[in-house]
Amino acid sequence: MNRKIKKDAPRELTPKEIVKELDRYIIGQQAAKKSVSIAIRNRWRRLHTAESLREEIMPNNIIMIGPTGVGKTEIARRLAKLVDAPFLKVEASKFTEVGYVGRDVESIVRDLTEFAVNMLKGEKAAEVEDKAEQLAQERILDILVPPFKRKTGIEGNDPAQEIQEGEATREKFREKLTRGELEDRSIEIDVSSAQVPAMQVFGPLNIEEMGVNLQEMFGNIMPKRTKKRRVTVAEARQFLIQEEVQKLIDTESVVKEALARVENSGIVFLDEIDKIAGDRGHTSGPDVSREGVQRDLLPIVEGTTVLTKYGMVKTDHILFMASGAFHVSKPSDLIPELQGRFPIRVELDSLNEDDFVKILTFPQNALIKQYSALLETEGVTLEFTEEGIREIARTAAQVNEQVENIGARRLHTIMTTLLEEILFEAPDVAKTIRVTKEMVDEKLSGIVKNKDLSRYIL
Repeated sequence: MNRKIKKDAPRELTPKEIVKELDRYIIGQQAAKKSVSIAIRNRWRRLHTAESLREEIMPNNIIMIGPTGVGKTEIARRLAKLVDAPFLKVEASKFTEVGYVGRDVESIVRDLTEFAVNMLKGEKAAEVEDKAEQLAQERILDILVPPFKRKTGIEGNDPAQEIQEGEATREKFREKLTRGELEDRSIEIDVSSAQVPAMQVFGPLNIEEMGVNLQEMFGNIMPKRTKKRRVTVAEARQFLIQEEVQKLIDTESVVKEALARVENSGIVFLDEIDKIAGDRGHTSGPDVSREGVQRDLLPIVEGTTVLTKYGMVKTDHILFMASGAFHVSKPSDLIPELQGRFPIRVELDSLNEDDFVKILTFPQNALIKQYSALLETEGVTLEFTEEGIREIARTAAQVNEQVENIGARRLHTIMTTLLEEILFEAPDVAKTIRVTKEMVDEKLSGIVKNKDLSRYIL
């Protein structure tokens, strides 16, 4: 079941280019960035090998080891965006082994496929949007100025003149529509409301999880229903554009391309994999269930075929990236077969004060840039001194050390507490506010010194 793939997918970025792009959003963790960039480039290399060998080259699945908040999830998420790959983040601890109530591991592939189909539909919709807008405009014109029908049986009517007058009227309305003069006019449109039977559960088994597409199954049986709605021209345009987009998109080709993208470019991020790793010396208790989840995951990671509502999906070349803190357990506590499917292991560093300074200022989505942009909408200019930024970073590092190390996430709580009053008062003031070392000390020193208070606030 070899699906034809485009040679230009995923995007042709070299490992160095991938790392450079990741550096724009994630501070440090060069070893992890290097490993994931090689894994992504190897996928591109595989697509350019001889077809006889292509199916034999397996992906280099990765386990990222490190405390929370150091960038494990962000690396995977940014990577997927970078190469336009279908991406799914799941928590391994949410799954239960077969026979227990809970999500089964095959839902990972179904969810990834659903995401890929929606992703492709979005891309195709953007391509046909201009044409859909033109068609929607014509449909609105047809409502405002119905197509010309010759008036027969009336003496003295000149058909050519009637056609000319009709076209002139239509052009006038077209110009008004283009200038936006008719946006508030009320018109009546037909809105489709295709109904699918509300039978989502078949006995104890979810039909969706059987890979059955209810919409497709009943689409041809159930007649399409439409209802009249009176809306403004502006609202009608949005409805009609969506309808025209759906007509212009070739759903069959979208699904075909989405399945190929899942199989060759899909990325699954298994978070908290350490939660299902236990001491394999135990033979009873919760460890049995955890090992059961691992054994259920193994075929998906190793390579199997999963039935989805869009068709069969092979998981052989999906890239799996797992992460965990591994405070209590360690990667060697995973069952040997699963360990073997994650050949690359990379340890991420804990973040220190200097890292926090860089995180606050350097990335494209840095917290300081975010808060400054938010307050700018209220006419308030927020300025941070170097000493103020350093003090925020020092406070975050200190609280992580004293309370619990949650990495860069600590900066969110610190910044929220520090700027709470400013954010509250912002609509009533319009001035420049400087965040200095003294201001940070005044707002946070009392909370930091009181460890019990820190646990609740920071």
